[in-house]
Amino acid sequence: MVIKAVTTNTGISAQKMGRITSMIKGMYVEEALNILKFMPSPAAKKISKVVKSATNNAEEAVSSGSSNLIIKDIFANEGPRAKRFRARARGRMSRIIRRSSSITVYLDESEV
Repeated sequence: MVIKAVTTNTGISAQKMGRITSMIKGMYVEEALNILKFMPSPAAKKISKVVKSATNNAEEAVSSGSSNLIIKDIFANEGPRAKRFRARARGRMSRIIRRSSSITVYLDESEV
């Protein structure tokens, strides 16, 4: 049974999230959380929160421990952008785009 957890508007771009999500895809949940705990990136904290949420969802739905759960799929999609303007020389302005992302995690039980 596949369990899903989603978070939106993380405040970190999807490109930065994608570097970390590709590393933990296919790992056991405990192993992935251990790796994320020691990463210096603030994106790792957000991803670990979503993985923990998916683990709790799995324990509620299936009533099984997190020892045999595997991260079947994890990806970061682009979220809404915050668009601002900054004043520049001679009365002009330039656009500032603050990118955001949403993270989706799918967990599944391993066959071992």
